[in-house]
Amino acid sequence: MQHKLPGEGHGQRTLKVVAITGASAGVGRAIAHRFAREGWRIGLIARDVGALEAVAREVRELGGSAVVAAADVADPEALFGAAEAIAHAFGGIDVWVNDAMVTMFAPVWQMTPEEFRRITEVTYLGQVHGTMAALRHMRPHDRGHIIQIGSALAYRGIPLQSAYCGAKHAIRGFTDAVRTELLHEGSAIRLTIMELPAVNTPQFDWARTRMPRQPRPVAPVFQPEVIARAVFEAVRQPRREVWIGTSTLKVILGNMLLPAFLDRYLAKVAFKGQETAQPVGSDRADNLMTPVASLHRTRGRFGKEAGDHAVVTSGGVARIAPVLIGGCVALVAGMLAARRRKGAVRSKPSCGERCVTANKG
Repeated sequence: MQHKLPGEGHGQRTLKVVAITGASAGVGRAIAHRFAREGWRIGLIARDVGALEAVAREVRELGGSAVVAAADVADPEALFGAAEAIAHAFGGIDVWVNDAMVTMFAPVWQMTPEEFRRITEVTYLGQVHGTMAALRHMRPHDRGHIIQIGSALAYRGIPLQSAYCGAKHAIRGFTDAVRTELLHEGSAIRLTIMELPAVNTPQFDWARTRMPRQPRPVAPVFQPEVIARAVFEAVRQPRREVWIGTSTLKVILGNMLLPAFLDRYLAKVAFKGQETAQPVGSDRADNLMTPVASLHRTRGRFGKEAGDHAVVTSGGVARIAPVLIGGCVALVAGMLAARRRKGAVRSKPSCGERCVTANKG
């Protein structure tokens, strides 16, 4: 199945080439599978060549085509080279998905500047580099769609992941700025940012940690295929921002209304909420600086509690809904108060009644 970009007319090339960073595991791998089922040509980008080759085989089995372009997204020249290889193999790039990320579980005072920098370079600058690479191939043709994989944590930071939360906040500001630049030049290129809930991926098995027990996602948790479906639908029906899961709505809207309350609430619950009962072993490997080859897969180990479906809403609609609801509540409350006041006035005794009562007394 092939889809056309909004506004494409007769004779223009159909939308069918997608490049995905972070494609070797988790959400990125699930996104590759989803596009493969629709027969897309897929450029797979990540650090581990062997893991990418495995994904490429899965893509072909599902009905898609694949080219492997290994690169660390923190290295802009390597990523630009990967984009060139994909565009050369498939004749262009129609959709670019920025998904690559790394994180670390630790209070900021237990992190080194090098660790913080690495998370920022991959999770934030990786999306900057990916956007630059995509625009190099999209702007000459004035078409294309860039998908930024964000997080509810782009609006509300939580303890133990300060570098990751900072990167997700930065992605949102960067994307808003680039969108306005494209609008200024009248570009037809679309940008969508997807704000994710907790997802059952291998990141909790290979993220660096200085906590005494193994990391886990903050409940509720969703399977990566839920995100992949939402990404594919966002390409078919472009939207500015997409919020996935009611937990994402609650976090974002709650932080808008009660940020100080959430500060105290998360300080109490989010430490235990990000740990299992299993101690961290001394032999635990992490992927902060180099890949962990043995753990590349789509899902993590929290499948028993992970949901297969989630509410998906436009960020704009989700923001307006509480305002509309609040406005309706205020209107009804005002009408009821007015009725009570009117009733009180009607039941108030007249001057004559007061005078008769006084004379009787």
